[in-house]
Amino acid sequence: MICHKSDDNSIKISSDFLIQEKVVILPTDTVYGFSAIVNENTDKKIREIKGRSEKKPFIQLIANPSDIYEYTSCKIPQKIFDLWPGPLTVIVPDIRLEGKEINTTAFRCPGDEWLRKIIGECGKVLFSTSVNRSGFPVLDSEEDIVKEFSNDTDLIVLDGDKKNALPSTIIKIENNDFVVLRQGSLKI
Repeated sequence: MICHKSDDNSIKISSDFLIQEKVVILPTDTVYGFSAIVNENTDKKIREIKGRSEKKPFIQLIANPSDIYEYTSCKIPQKIFDLWPGPLTVIVPDIRLEGKEINTTAFRCPGDEWLRKIIGECGKVLFSTSVNRSGFPVLDSEEDIVKEFSNDTDLIVLDGDKKNALPSTIIKIENNDFVVLRQGSLKI
């Protein structure tokens, strides 16, 4: 199914599909992303679509900046916290992963209010990862996205081409400070 972000019911349609554990393509404040409710089943579905290894985790989207404290006890420096909502991904220790080999999660509170409403409607964090096959460039045109992924996903929400859009900047919180791992659309 295809709809447009500007459609009156696009938030409801998107959240309904997500709640049913469907994989959808959503526009973000950066690039288009594959999204789904965070669980093992949807993780597997997205990996199959992208052809991505099982080791590299996906970003998780939250509706409000303060929601991060449901998943970490790590103190986010105020100068970083103040950059949310926006195109910033923050990697922190995740209390859900204590004792595991990989015990961190990359969280993002997107700058797009429409997307934050969808996350809020779902009542759970959402996976987000760029729309492309693993090892290939991120798709930035509606036509290419529909052509490549309309048979692999349950819903595509269109919001125009995102030519030359940059992904989010990724930082990791370490020792009450941060390290930039990927310089993206937010300059730090």
